[in-house]
Amino acid sequence: METLFKNRNEAAFQLASLLIEYRNKNVHILAIPRGGIPIGNIFSKKLDKPMDIALSKKIGHPFQKEFAIGAVNLNEVIIDTSIDVPMEYIEMEIERIRKELKETYKLFRGNAEPFEIKDKIIIVTDDGVATGKTMLSTVRMIQKQEPAEIIVAVPVIAPSAVEILNDEIDKLVTLAKPPNFRGVGQFYEDFSQVSDEEIIMLLKQLQNNI
Repeated sequence: METLFKNRNEAAFQLASLLIEYRNKNVHILAIPRGGIPIGNIFSKKLDKPMDIALSKKIGHPFQKEFAIGAVNLNEVIIDTSIDVPMEYIEMEIERIRKELKETYKLFRGNAEPFEIKDKIIIVTDDGVATGKTMLSTVRMIQKQEPAEIIVAVPVIAPSAVEILNDEIDKLVTLAKPPNFRGVGQFYEDFSQVSDEEIIMLLKQLQNNI
């Protein structure tokens, strides 16, 4: 499979052209760190809409940390009640994870308050979606805050992830759903990690433009 994009900026410019209809609507953009930040930055500029970061993290099973039993963000919690795990463990993990997320948010956004997204059209973005698990947990967190619509806009997504997300969102906007999907990075010539410094710089630029 050949690469589709030179870098995240090129992918974002192409994808933003498919979102122009939202320029005159009540839209907020939520970008998943790290790779979603450069994408969301360009959406924000092209659509003239505010952007914030979408921070969430899974709660791992006490005996198998990779197995998710729930997820946490700054405001909401989702727990799979079908899994028998002590409530004390869950409460400790929520507290620990939320502390980490607050520290990350403060690093990236300083003292800025997270957006109020109730009744707004939310465009959620990342540089690509492989398994769909991170995006799904993010979408479910957003659902709890009662937005008007949830649109997932990503340059590239695995076909299996489309199936996972379809029933949870109002619309998917993408440039490619390639088969033989091994990882997001295979579709970019430059897929270098987005540094803390770059994230902070981009977010400050947007803040100054609001």
